[in-house]
Amino acid sequence: MENSKLTQKFKKRSTREAFGEALVDLGKENPNIVVVSADLSESTKTQEFAKKFPERFIEVGVAEQNMAGVATGLALAGKIPFMASFGVFSPGRNWDQIRLSVCYNKANVKIVATHTGLSPSKDGASHEAMEDIALMRVLPRMTVFSPCDYYETKKVIRAAVEIKGPVYIRLGRGDTPVITTPQTKFIPGEIKVLEEGTRIALIGTGTILTQGLFAAQEINEKYKKSVKVINCATIKPLNTAQLLEELGEINKVVTLEEHQVSAGFGSLIAETLSKEVPRQITRIGMQDSFGESGDYEDLLKKYKLDKEGIKKVLLQKLKEC
Repeated sequence: MENSKLTQKFKKRSTREAFGEALVDLGKENPNIVVVSADLSESTKTQEFAKKFPERFIEVGVAEQNMAGVATGLALAGKIPFMASFGVFSPGRNWDQIRLSVCYNKANVKIVATHTGLSPSKDGASHEAMEDIALMRVLPRMTVFSPCDYYETKKVIRAAVEIKGPVYIRLGRGDTPVITTPQTKFIPGEIKVLEEGTRIALIGTGTILTQGLFAAQEINEKYKKSVKVINCATIKPLNTAQLLEELGEINKVVTLEEHQVSAGFGSLIAETLSKEVPRQITRIGMQDSFGESGDYEDLLKKYKLDKEGIKKVLLQKLKEC
């Protein structure tokens, strides 16, 4: 189990920054890595790769569908292309190209979406990708990752290079709490237990899981080992066998995602458990709603995705045990 007890002085770092740094490191190691951008290199943090390796950086402009086509061509020619944009633009605007050009051809393309969930905050609903997990997990041959923090993101980017085939990586915009370390092992498909508990299982994905972890830790200080926190950085393929093993006899499950609850991560867990050992499942996420413009922390609070909102749900589930 990862030792995730946090002090009030935990660090915050951005997953998109981790992506940019990992790209530069990998670019030094592997000459086949290339980057395709749709006029957002500064925002997606691919600009440093462009400076270091200008001959391996392709700027297509505001043309996300073309970006997917170019990346596919590069992959079929033996390169390992990373195509990066905001989640609302990729896969939001180029899903057809990802489906037919990338997935159908088994093209070795790595699709990185920054600014997902509520993280674009001040840009408002038009830029807040709340549907991308649903869009990408449904595609055949697609691997889907949603790392929980800065260090896990670096490991996910490195792991994506070793996977032969399409990969989607979901990242956020701003600084979020760091709950893993450089030494924390990451294995694609492996589920990580961040907090032990025996009465409720909180299963989450992405950076929003840190809010759930803080809520669970506060509850467990009063009600010893009540809430188990499980990190699913690999959404697809989901490690069903390990998930069932970690759940054990726990009957109440709460899922957590910064995404629409319909067809997203919570739906995936519900689908999976309904086939195996049905549990009572409560899904925390966006409840069939668009976001809006505002400070990120204020938006989390409004949509009950902050620590206190999650804690309220967990305490209610405890009362029902």
